[in-house]
Amino acid sequence: MSNDSLKTLSDQITAAHIRIQQAHSDLNPVVGLRRGMREKGIPADALTVDCLRSGKRIVLILHDRQPSVLIYQLTLIETDTDAPYQQQELASVNVDTLFAWMRDYFLADT
Repeated sequence: MSNDSLKTLSDQITAAHIRIQQAHSDLNPVVGLRRGMREKGIPADALTVDCLRSGKRIVLILHDRQPSVLIYQLTLIETDTDAPYQQQELASVNVDTLFAWMRDYFLADT
């Protein structure tokens, strides 16, 4: 995995996080970098965005074997879920995309 891809995604999620806090100060999501996959031998990095208020989590995965793809899942913080993993071309993901995912998922009633 290119450290450039991880840095770019990290910068984008940071910018989206600032925007979501400005637009919805009650959400205050928590962004984290998870290195556990690499520690278990899986060649991937994961970023999580948790919304403590709603109990929802967005998982973003950059896998070394699919460097041009962002794998993501909309799931829950405390509960294992069978929510499907989805994929999107990494080049098409930007600050607006990440902001919309946080807004739409964290503010949804379900």
